[in-house]
Amino acid sequence: MKRNFLKLTDLTKDEITALLRRAIDLKAGKDANLCPLIGRNIGLFFEKPSTRTRVSFEAGIYQLGGNAICMTPSELQLNRGETIADTARTLSRYLNAIMMRTFSHETLEAFAMHSSIPVINGLSDLRHPCQALADAMTLLEKKGTFEGLKLAYVGDGNNVCNSLIEAAAVLGFNLTIACPEGFEPHSAILEEARATSRGEIIVLRDPREAAGMADAIYTDVWVSMGQEKDAEDKKKRLKDYQINAKLLECSKKDVVVLHCLPAHRGEEITDGVLDGPHSVVFDQAENRLHTQKALLEMLLSDRQ
Repeated sequence: MKRNFLKLTDLTKDEITALLRRAIDLKAGKDANLCPLIGRNIGLFFEKPSTRTRVSFEAGIYQLGGNAICMTPSELQLNRGETIADTARTLSRYLNAIMMRTFSHETLEAFAMHSSIPVINGLSDLRHPCQALADAMTLLEKKGTFEGLKLAYVGDGNNVCNSLIEAAAVLGFNLTIACPEGFEPHSAILEEARATSRGEIIVLRDPREAAGMADAIYTDVWVSMGQEKDAEDKKKRLKDYQINAKLLECSKKDVVVLHCLPAHRGEEITDGVLDGPHSVVFDQAENRLHTQKALLEMLLSDRQ
């Protein structure tokens, strides 16, 4: 049976724990010559431009012995009216798995419904589970455990925030989200996570309260791709939610700062914090490579 990875909860806690251990081993160079994807073709589909998602998947697939085939809608017959269903059925005959970076989460789900190969969510407007895996690995590396960990997320309750909520519920760390009214994370995702989480998942308004005694502070851009028409309003509403030196003073002395990148320096985060001693942002970016390699191994381990 094929396995999709459209949201973090498509994997169990035990599977995510094993995946993170495997990613740490891969980062350390264990099984460096193992090529589980040799002879396999992995599609990489992009509706949105990408730096980290594209390069980390391409590099990881190559390191695992596979072949990456990148494509955009304008390069396929989707641009001329072919349906998602027919595209999924066709590409399933050529590929062993596909990663999709899309605007609409419904596009991703429709493709997965008609695909006979594993489909990986490389980002949609609703979730970013591959990023959440890298975030979890980074927290584990820097803090050693999820038990009792407090993560503060400050800013727009977007797709990254939604997947962090699911990660908190599955892995058991505490998550406090600070956002203005109207910028809350997806209500159904939040409700479902709270029903199953062993830790606290809180949404409040004051970023200083969220950062209070936090082990880690996370932010993302205020204006995501496709939201450009709302840019000025969002920047105005979120201006008090910047991660800066003053906000870090509210947290623990050994707090780490995360950002999924790209960063709009001087907006959601200052240069001094992004480039400062608390930042683990570029370790976090690197960990996309290792967690995605472990994910591909897991999803394709029993498929030929």
